Amino acid sequence: MAPEQPAQRALWICALSAVALLAGLGMYLRPLQPSIVALQLCFTPSAFGAVVHAWGDAGLARYRAHLPWDYLLLLSYGLFGWLLATRTTVFAPYPHWARRVAAWLLPLAGTSDAIENTLHAWLTQAPRFGLEPVYVASGAVALLKWLALMVFAAAVAHALWLQKDR
Repeated sequence: MAPEQPAQRALWICALSAVALLAGLGMYLRPLQPSIVALQLCFTPSAFGAVVHAWGDAGLARYRAHLPWDYLLLLSYGLFGWLLATRTTVFAPYPHWARRVAAWLLPLAGTSDAIENTLHAWLTQAPRFGLEPVYVASGAVALLKWLALMVFAAAVAHALWLQKDR
C-alpha cells in the first residue's frame, strides 16, 4: 500500500464523518430558536440567559445532549483540515509558511470548539452568576472558532482558484 493511501483514507473518513455529524446535529438542533449560533456568540450572562430561557427546559436538555456528539464533530473536522493541508496538494500554490498556517486552522477551530463546549456544558448545568469573564471567554472562543473555519474555507477556495489558473 502506498504511503498516501492511508492518509487519503483517513481524509475521506474524517470528511464523511464531519459531514454526517454536522447534518445529524443540524437536524437535531434545528428546533432550537434562537439557533445555537446565537448562544455561541453571547458575551454576557444576560444574553446567554435570554437564549437559554427562550429554549425552555426541553430545548436546554436537547442542547446539552448534543455536546458529546459535537466533540466527535470537532475531532473529525480538525483532523480533516490537518490532513487536507499536509497530505494533499490543495495548498501547493501557497508558500511553506502559509501551508503551515492552513494546516493549523481547523485544529485551532476544533480546540476552540472544545473549550466552548466545555464552558457551555458548565454554564448550562446550573445558573451561574457573577461570572462575566467566563461568558466573555465562551463567546471569544466561539468567535475564534467561526473565524478559523471561515478563513480555512476561504483559503481552500483561493488555493483551488490559483491551481485552476496553472
